[in-house]
Amino acid sequence: MATASVTHYPLRISGEAVDTDALYEIVNPATEEVFATAAKGSVAHADDAVAAAKAAHERGEWRTLPPAERADVLDAICARMSEQMDELCALQVAENGATIRQAMAFHIGYSISHLQYFADLCRTYAFQHSGPTLSYPTLAAGRVRREPIGVCAGIVPWNFPLLLAVWKLGPALAAGNTIVLKPDEKTPLTLLALARIAEECGLPAGVLNVVTGEGEEVGAHLAAHPDVRKIAFTGSTAVGREIMRTAAGNVKRVTLELGGKGPNVVLDDADLETAVDAALFACYLYSGQACESGTRLLLPASLHDEFVDRMVARASNMVVGDPADFGTDIGPVISAEQRDRILGYIEQGKREGATVALGGRTPDRDKGYWVQPTIFTGVTNDMTIAREEIFGPVISVLKYDTVEEAIRIANDTEYGLSAGVWSADNERALEVAERLEAGTVWVNDWHMVSCEYPFGGYKQSGLGRELGPHALDEYTEAKFIHLDLSGRRDRRVYDMLVPTEET
Repeated sequence: MATASVTHYPLRISGEAVDTDALYEIVNPATEEVFATAAKGSVAHADDAVAAAKAAHERGEWRTLPPAERADVLDAICARMSEQMDELCALQVAENGATIRQAMAFHIGYSISHLQYFADLCRTYAFQHSGPTLSYPTLAAGRVRREPIGVCAGIVPWNFPLLLAVWKLGPALAAGNTIVLKPDEKTPLTLLALARIAEECGLPAGVLNVVTGEGEEVGAHLAAHPDVRKIAFTGSTAVGREIMRTAAGNVKRVTLELGGKGPNVVLDDADLETAVDAALFACYLYSGQACESGTRLLLPASLHDEFVDRMVARASNMVVGDPADFGTDIGPVISAEQRDRILGYIEQGKREGATVALGGRTPDRDKGYWVQPTIFTGVTNDMTIAREEIFGPVISVLKYDTVEEAIRIANDTEYGLSAGVWSADNERALEVAERLEAGTVWVNDWHMVSCEYPFGGYKQSGLGRELGPHALDEYTEAKFIHLDLSGRRDRRVYDMLVPTEET
């Protein structure tokens, strides 16, 4: 149970702290200790947040602010986040078990740099541009405006809560919208901290609101809310389908970033020393709890045994431990439920005939939610561990004989979020990359999600794209304005309907 020393975090609605009778206990997954509490929001709080966002949009103080001035506010938020980097990293490590090195580089570091990208994009984005002069059927000029949609909503998962919130609030705010965000109930703290920072940096009340709550209740309500005109969701494919069905009720815009089962294809000319470490990095970053992880490792038969031996040796030396310790390589998984889910997949892999080459158990620890880094060999692509998203530190090694077979195996999945190719020959690697069905394909790298390029999935890995120079397109409406230049009755086409006046 929570103690008197535990810090409490209220909701943020219309620029104010809003508390509730019910609360969430925020548990450190490495210690199982309650270190904070957060207000537990309800449908009524979601309604209040949407109403606040709608009122702020109608007042217009944010959407009518010149883009350069909106960018100045986003700049200030980034600067304040940088000043509070240590505090934000500590929160991230405590609430979701990310190692401190990963939190600094990815969870918090990327959050700041990506928000800065949206601030810069706000200054250069073409919110209005002229089109071609029209000569038929009348002389006219055209103008296209990109206008904010209105109230947006974002539903954010527990694995990269602040970063994935930035991917939604960054373009939404840059475009002049207002937004309501619902973090996962296990990891609301960094997002609540960001909302407070934004208000301190001059973001008008109601423009950014954060409401916790159960996904089936509060998240579903936001997806169905008639005043929410755009919803962005990151999470499982199963929940994404429900979001899409619910959002269809009032034809709101939807962006979905869903599951993955990333194939990591090693060609026979790859540099083994680099590719072995990269295969571990591709899967084990944040204990494999990333949708774009490289969880299916495709090895040519000629390299398979040596590659696996090297990989097992390297992984055996990885430090599993306290995520707040800079010497730790792999931290805990998010919860007991997630740990048991992963262990269930490991047992399923054994039953279906795969071989555990490393790990496969929980380490000997009294507290915390732990799964050993695990490597399966003898995996075929019809096995459950090769088909379903495990979301844990589990690598499934699949053997292939030809590049054609590797491509076929890689694409034989309902997912298409990420993929990778390893080769000493860039042209050869690029030829394979172009044939892989994935929204992102890394060549001789992994996890390098750049804010300057679009991110999203093929097939059941999602709908739409986040990041990149066109990210604001997802948060704006295109309006065409037609201006007649003829100024003459006899140049118009009205007479196809209205009789010409007698002279």
